[in-house]
Amino acid sequence: MKDNHDNPDNDAPEYDGPSKSQLKREMHALQDLGRRMLDLGKDQLETLPISDSLRAAIEESRRIRQNEARRRHLQYIGKIIRQEDDPEALKKAIDAFDAGSEEHTRRHHLAERWRDRMIAEGDSVVGEFFSYCPGADMQHLRNLARNARKDVEKQKNTGQSRKLFRYLRECIDDAEAV
Repeated sequence: MKDNHDNPDNDAPEYDGPSKSQLKREMHALQDLGRRMLDLGKDQLETLPISDSLRAAIEESRRIRQNEARRRHLQYIGKIIRQEDDPEALKKAIDAFDAGSEEHTRRHHLAERWRDRMIAEGDSVVGEFFSYCPGADMQHLRNLARNARKDVEKQKNTGQSRKLFRYLRECIDDAEAV
């Protein structure tokens, strides 16, 4: 009779799912995401694609002052985030608000490129941008681009280029938040 240790099929351990340590790391990451959400302003929070229960938990957490109660509530927020449709998309949306994140930098550079093209190439680029961000107000965008071009031609700085950039960034954020 053969011993089970000699059977080559028993050499491969069965996969029981992620380890306890891995689950703990994932939960801490979700709690950190929740902590970052608490740092967002009310208007920024409204733009995030989150459930009403998560929104209510975040509002509740802002009223909690005791450290231990706050820690437990963050665990609860992490649990709710785990149940959200797409926690990774939520992380990406929060990263867009973080000035040091790659997503924020990417959107910033994208808005700069669109602004520079609109100033250099004219209204034809406005149409291209409108196809990229269909929610943009085309007339307002044309006026901003025209005013920024006038500033460049007159070699003046009345802030029109900055206004154009801000509007472009707002449109890009709105288009990519969906």
